[in-house]
Amino acid sequence: MLQSAPANRAAWEVLRRWEKPLPRLCYVTDAGDNESTYYDAFLRRMKHPRTGERLEWIRVVDFYHAGERLWTMAEALFGAGPAAKAWARRMRELLKEPLGIRRVLNSASALRGRQKPKGNAAREFNRAYNYLRERTEFMRYAAYKRLGVPRGSGVTEAACKTVFTQRLKLSGMRWNKAGAQTILNLRVLLLSNVWTEAYGRVLKGLKTAKVPAYGLNRSDNYKMAA
Repeated sequence: MLQSAPANRAAWEVLRRWEKPLPRLCYVTDAGDNESTYYDAFLRRMKHPRTGERLEWIRVVDFYHAGERLWTMAEALFGAGPAAKAWARRMRELLKEPLGIRRVLNSASALRGRQKPKGNAAREFNRAYNYLRERTEFMRYAAYKRLGVPRGSGVTEAACKTVFTQRLKLSGMRWNKAGAQTILNLRVLLLSNVWTEAYGRVLKGLKTAKVPAYGLNRSDNYKMAA
């Protein structure tokens, strides 16, 4: 996952200009290692640009990704058949209810004791089970619905399409991480409507550039106008 300092500056600038009551801040992801690192390194430390108070975020595990783990556990317990589908669908609905994640984990744990999956099935079950168990605090889907907090990452995915895909995945393009990061930084500044301000700050910090003009000896340096 590419990390973007300009993205944080853009968010800071939006909050600085925000005159209304502070909006609810939500971070909806699949809660993987990169996403969690980004939260700990950047979002959790962000402060309001005017008040200096630390911002509070509501973290949410994307419901679709949580549902994927249910299907993995179901197939590990019952195999690929009607029983697996029925249990996974029932657990998916249960996940939306109050204390749903705990009830889902209790059901899965009880079935594991009875079904006793072996080998790869056991490994897949444990990986999916631990994923859910370690993220229970971010799966309060009933409360999220009541508060109007998004449970899925559709908005985030749409933003990724706008920022990344439309710029970085055009025909024939190939990127290394450093090059993609550079374009991402510029893209975020542009889409956040802070390009002019950011560009001005960069120019203020630069010394007069001296580069050889085209067609002249390299020893003949000329000042280039901005």
